[in-house]
Parts: sequence; C-alpha cells; structure tokens
Amino acid sequence: MIPSSLYPLVTALLSNILAQVLKTVVYYYRTGKWDFHWVIASGGFPSSHSSTVTALSLSIGIQEGFDSAIFAVTTIFSFIVMYDACHVRYYSGKNIELTQQLVKDLREMTGLHFDDPIYQEKLKNVLGHKFVEVIGGFVVGLAVPLILCPLFL
Repeated sequence: MIPSSLYPLVTALLSNILAQVLKTVVYYYRTGKWDFHWVIASGGFPSSHSSTVTALSLSIGIQEGFDSAIFAVTTIFSFIVMYDACHVRYYSGKNIELTQQLVKDLREMTGLHFDDPIYQEKLKNVLGHKFVEVIGGFVVGLAVPLILCPLFL
C-alpha cells in the first residue's frame, strides 16, 4: 500500500497526467485527427494547471482538514494559478498572435524585409486557457482525489 503521506503528491501528478492525455482525446474528438503533441502541450481542454492545483488542494483538505492552514495556502495558490492560466497566460498568447500578424502584414503591405533573427522565431501563441478549459481542469482535479481517497486513507 502507498503511504498516505504521498496522497497529495500522487493525486496532483495523476491529475496532471490525466488532463494532458485527455487533451489528445478531446483534440481527436474535435478534429478526427490524432495529435500526440497535446500530451506535452500547454493550453487546451482540460487545463492541466487547474487539474493539478485543484487535486493538490482537495487532497490536502481531505487529509489535513478543510480548516487547516495548509489547505488555505494551497487553495489560494490554486486560485492564483487558475487565474493566471485563464487571464495572464491566455492574453499573453493573444499578444503573440497579434504581433505575428502585424509583422506579416508589414511584410506584405510594404515589402519590408526584417533581417533581425527575432522576426524569424516561431513563437507559441497558445499559452493559456479559456475559462471553460480551466473549469474542465478543475473538474478533473476534483475527481481524481475523490476516486483515490479510499486507496490512501
């Protein structure tokens, strides 16, 4: 039997892995194509950031008590991570997308040639999550600790 002290760690890691694998399945469902890069990609449904921190918080609450200081700390940490994934990182990705389009438009409209290597870099524009993706991760993060609880405690 796995030591109960590892319950928060195991649930958080398993929630992360499950969310990453589910991204591939959801992508297949939406497009009809398998794209296994989603197993390691950021962005997409469900949010592995949200699932990981939610599972950590819930498992700490179950193990240590929902009135414990460590539950309060992990819950606040979870809110910050989910807010960041949904807002800061999402809009950073949108800014990258906009900047790339502006550079492309300048090239096409004016014929400018940008020599600096920075303009040749391919930047990832999917960094964060839409709100529904964060909620999906939250649900995964709730389910995993509840399912694994009988195995640890």
